[in-house]
Amino acid sequence: MPSKILVVEDEPTLQETLEYNLTHQGYVVRVAGDGPEALEAARGFGPDLVLLDVMLPGIDGFEVCRILRQESNVPILMLTARDTEIDRVIGLEIGADDYLAKPFSMRELQARLKAMLRRVRLDLQDSGGGKTDESGGDRIRFGDLEVNLGRHEVTMAGRPLQLKPKEYELLVYMARHKGQVLTRDQILESVWGWDFTGGSRTVDVHVRWLREKIEPDPSVPVRIVTVRGAGYRFEG
Repeated sequence: MPSKILVVEDEPTLQETLEYNLTHQGYVVRVAGDGPEALEAARGFGPDLVLLDVMLPGIDGFEVCRILRQESNVPILMLTARDTEIDRVIGLEIGADDYLAKPFSMRELQARLKAMLRRVRLDLQDSGGGKTDESGGDRIRFGDLEVNLGRHEVTMAGRPLQLKPKEYELLVYMARHKGQVLTRDQILESVWGWDFTGGSRTVDVHVRWLREKIEPDPSVPVRIVTVRGAGYRFEG
């Protein structure tokens, strides 16, 4: 079944170009020209991926991304004409999965989309059959911390934790490599993908957020330990 892509772009020429090229690549495409239309389309269309422009009338792309992320784990690739680090950091912090600056080539866009959709398929496969010594099945347990791979849920002491998609993926990756020193580059490639254009600060930000949710005292982490000059080690 072809993947469904929601294109959110208010510039008519680019909107038409994206719709034509993505449809020609075999995707099922729906377009939206502003923020409210994008939210309505996402809820009704059920896309496998959202291509989201930052500068939108009505509600800007950052706010659309924030709302979508509260409602689903759909992959979001943000587009912007402002290729600045602060924009990339904001987009990633509110839940975007990747970022592409305008102008861009269709070849690069298609490569990003394929990589993101491929990671989603691999995650689904892993969640269906992932097993570890700690879980004995599709659950990974470390004391009072439990990851339910099948349901993509995390609880601590029986209380559900609200994790952003990348926080969840980061936790699962580190949990599956318990006791190993993981460099920032290893984490970036495994969680964000080899084609991700952000820097290592992205890893540090997400580790900080994750610590705030799973550490008894985030200022003195015992579950995700910093290995000076190397990276991080998950102790469980």
